Amino acid sequence: MFDSWEAMHNLAKLIPALPLAGALLTALLGPKVLKSRAHWPVVIGLAGSAVAAMLLLVAVNHRAGQGEFASDPAAARVTLWQWASISPAMAAPPAAVEAAAKLNAAEKNTAKLTEVPFTIDVTLRIDPLTSLMLAMVTFVSTLVAIYSIGYMHGERGYWRYFSYVGVFVFSMTMLVSVSNFLLLYVFWEAVGVCSYLLIGFWYQKPAAAAAGKKAFLVNRVGDFGFALGVFLIWTTYGTLNFHDTTPPGGQSIAGVLGQTRLASLTASKADAAHDVDHAVMAHPAHARGHVIPDSSLYVGGGWGGIGTIICLLLLVGACGKSAQFPLHVWLPDAMEGPTPVSALIHAATMVTAGIYLVVRCTPLFFISPEAQLVVSVIGGVTALMAAIIAVTQTDLKRVLAYSTVSQLGYMFLGLGTCTLIGATSGMFHLITHAFFKALLFMGAGSVMHSLGGVIDMRRFSGLRHKMPITCWTFLIGCLALAGVLPFAGFWSKDMILAAVHERAHEGGTSMIAGASIYHWLYWAGTGTALLTAFYTFRAFFLTFYGPEKFPGELEHPPHESPPTMTIPLAILAAFAAGLGLVFEMTGWFDKFLLKTPSLAFAALHETSEVGFHPHVAVVSTVTVIIGIGLAAFFYLGERTQIDRIAAWMRPLYRASYGKLWFDEIYEMLIVKPLLLLAQLAFVIDRYLIDGIVNLIGRLPLYLGALLRPFQNGLIQSYALAMILGALILIGTLALAP
Repeated sequence: MFDSWEAMHNLAKLIPALPLAGALLTALLGPKVLKSRAHWPVVIGLAGSAVAAMLLLVAVNHRAGQGEFASDPAAARVTLWQWASISPAMAAPPAAVEAAAKLNAAEKNTAKLTEVPFTIDVTLRIDPLTSLMLAMVTFVSTLVAIYSIGYMHGERGYWRYFSYVGVFVFSMTMLVSVSNFLLLYVFWEAVGVCSYLLIGFWYQKPAAAAAGKKAFLVNRVGDFGFALGVFLIWTTYGTLNFHDTTPPGGQSIAGVLGQTRLASLTASKADAAHDVDHAVMAHPAHARGHVIPDSSLYVGGGWGGIGTIICLLLLVGACGKSAQFPLHVWLPDAMEGPTPVSALIHAATMVTAGIYLVVRCTPLFFISPEAQLVVSVIGGVTALMAAIIAVTQTDLKRVLAYSTVSQLGYMFLGLGTCTLIGATSGMFHLITHAFFKALLFMGAGSVMHSLGGVIDMRRFSGLRHKMPITCWTFLIGCLALAGVLPFAGFWSKDMILAAVHERAHEGGTSMIAGASIYHWLYWAGTGTALLTAFYTFRAFFLTFYGPEKFPGELEHPPHESPPTMTIPLAILAAFAAGLGLVFEMTGWFDKFLLKTPSLAFAALHETSEVGFHPHVAVVSTVTVIIGIGLAAFFYLGERTQIDRIAAWMRPLYRASYGKLWFDEIYEMLIVKPLLLLAQLAFVIDRYLIDGIVNLIGRLPLYLGALLRPFQNGLIQSYALAMILGALILIGTLALAP
């Protein structure tokens, strides 16, 4: 019933429409009519959207099983309206036109530039990647909204909070649904605005207001790179559409991620096989390296190549949204907002946008080994760096925030391998992380709710008896985050490490950097796994074990949270415990995801296959056990050992606790110089520019003051002036030769 194209089109429209409708109703009726019931339109809208997303996922799975998405059929896209159409817009190279694929080399060299239209249609695409993202985003967001009913009860601006949440989810669903880079950028910005509004929801609180501004401004840096990437895509390929299009009365235009270009990847790779053999014979050390030739329809790699530049610019945008080094500093501060907002941002919406962008653009990264290496290096560095910082933090939510930064780094680490297992592992970890990280943040919010807003782990302990549901669901989230078998994080994290391990032993990008880089990245990922297990259970033991200790300002002893908060915790705990095992045992996830058109091109499927890696699993499991054991040794019982180690490693401890001083460095190198520049500009504007403008404005007054004595209103004076003027004129004429 729901697997007909018409039904799927209607579902694709409903998924973003329902959250938007709920947000509008809440904004209109919330302040005066709904008041304490202002959550209902948004919760119902999100729940309806989640149901529609699940139905769409089932329908897409059925269609994908019949092989209907490999060719990206036109029926898999639904156009809502045409936003812009300019024709002719520019002169594009013949490679931007599908017909050029039929030209031979000589004809291509002599072909003239072709004018192509600039057309932006608001088109929603239906494919496995989109349906997975929609199902995850709407389901987790619905649970967060239900949780918010109890957490935000009685808050000033209750209706405003739920309006923002509805618009936030609408923006995210549109971001993953559109089939055009410009529209992707539009909703990319909409997500950023919503995050600013939600992080700074408690705008009376200086820290929350500052965190909202920080998130907004840091993301503008990444978004600037993304915008440049979009411009370069247009000037390079003559289109911004993902899919192939045929304008009325015109030639077919190959989409940036369309079937015409994807087919050219495999064809050009086969054509270059002879050149690869010669390269291997000339350089035996490169025999296991990845040699990706330029495609006739794709601009290839190389550090100076346009293809690599496009990928790196897109990566800058992804680093901003997904809080990767060096643009990671906004995400830990974002926890100053309400805890449900943290769960929403860290698990289901904003930070997943960067991962989605890289996965969607896999064909672009596939042709540039240099860009692949940069993605993996940034991911590996971010994962290890954030884990090191999380080890010493005392704020429970801040520990989880740095954990998010680290786990997102894991995802980039896998995606940078640009292999079959790498593309799958990044998305696999995104889905599992969404559930266990939402669970952990909402568990931290339950603790915070019970303790009157206190979240500093030095001020409380022994909560397991007072809050049993929160304790045991939080434990499941910790086991999943640490990667303990058989919880969800074990399968997805190990798949990422297996992807890096395989890339390292295949030679990686030996032509540009040597396989050793991927070897180092693998061990960095393994070290991150140890630190993750340590800081995760450090937080769990400090919060729920030890002697019962509560903040002195509490009027009532801690208690379990209401059902509107604990029921979402239980649901998320079930997914965090079993989702990864289900995906691994059935093999459904990778088979389904890889039927996405932009992931189904043959050249990608010639890389390392998806599968369980026993060696990586054993090393990872031993590492996790060591990490949990160290946390138990140091934090269950007397803590004198950890105090001695902290004193012995004081410089390292201070660096970790000080967050490696990134904020201070940015303050000194960027913020203060910009403030000085702004003050200089103020002085120039106020005193120089305004002074010149004001002087010019006063000149007529001064000139008028000089002439005013001659306009005294006395007829005698005017007559005398006329006589004197006449005498001067006569005298001048008389003296003239």
